[in-house]
Amino acid sequence: MDEQVLDDYINYLKIERGLSGNTCQSYRRDLKKLLIYLEENQNNLFQCQPVDLFSFLYSVNEQGISARSIARYTAALKGFFSYLSDEGKRTDDPTELIVVPKLEQPLPHVLSESAVNSLINHRDDKESQAGMLLEIRDTAILEVLYGSGLRVSELITLSLNQISLEVGYVRCRGKGNKERIVPLSEPCLLALQKYLLEARNHLLRKNRKPTTAESNSLFLNARGGRLTRQGIWTILKNRAVKNKAGAKIYPHLMRHCFATHLLDHGADLRSVQEMLGHADISTTQIYTHLTKNRLRDVFEKAHPRAKRGGQKNDA
Repeated sequence: MDEQVLDDYINYLKIERGLSGNTCQSYRRDLKKLLIYLEENQNNLFQCQPVDLFSFLYSVNEQGISARSIARYTAALKGFFSYLSDEGKRTDDPTELIVVPKLEQPLPHVLSESAVNSLINHRDDKESQAGMLLEIRDTAILEVLYGSGLRVSELITLSLNQISLEVGYVRCRGKGNKERIVPLSEPCLLALQKYLLEARNHLLRKNRKPTTAESNSLFLNARGGRLTRQGIWTILKNRAVKNKAGAKIYPHLMRHCFATHLLDHGADLRSVQEMLGHADISTTQIYTHLTKNRLRDVFEKAHPRAKRGGQKNDA
């Protein structure tokens, strides 16, 4: 059981979070050691307490590994148990009191606004009728991901009654089962309307015996069932290939773009925090660093005295 949960988590990291194969292997290796430690102490993922995890980290530290490795182990634990809590496999998070050692964190990659627009607006006139239906659906999915900043886990569980085309918002449940309301842009609403009018019913009819959840689900797969994380990742990957996007595209990237582009255009941090559903504003602040870096790039390219060597003195 513990092994299967670990496999599911690693797939989540690959598909939804877009982590590299090497990073996922490092997390798997670290968390596998946790499983072995818990088993040796007659314990498991669903019954262990904070003291058990502190003991595990102490035992790892006793092996004389580097501070960076300890930070990685700690981050792996916190991410894993946060995932278990979000997925309803635990009702608590035993890592809440565990602090990740402060190390310089790499900033997430973000696409330019033009690159995002190109990705969303891509059209393939050579598609078959069935292919065109999926193109309409895929565009709506990309519009919602970029236009609302939803996590993929939130997007795939959306029901029809969580979207209001008249008022222009999406209502979703995020981490900790907390509900939030996020406004939707005009292009996003138009893409959703087109999908609902022209594509969704055709997809649903391909499912001869849809469940109630599938009948109410907003986004459907090619067989009329509910989309999965893997399905969303495949959709983005295929669209990126067709659009010849050079950067690595993964679902969570659209959330990064949503937040960064809002801040680029003057949105305040608290509003972005609320729309992203972050419990702690420090989580949102990483995007201010991205914005500062972008401003620095613009400044250095545009300001005459920012260029290397400064300005010549003509006096």
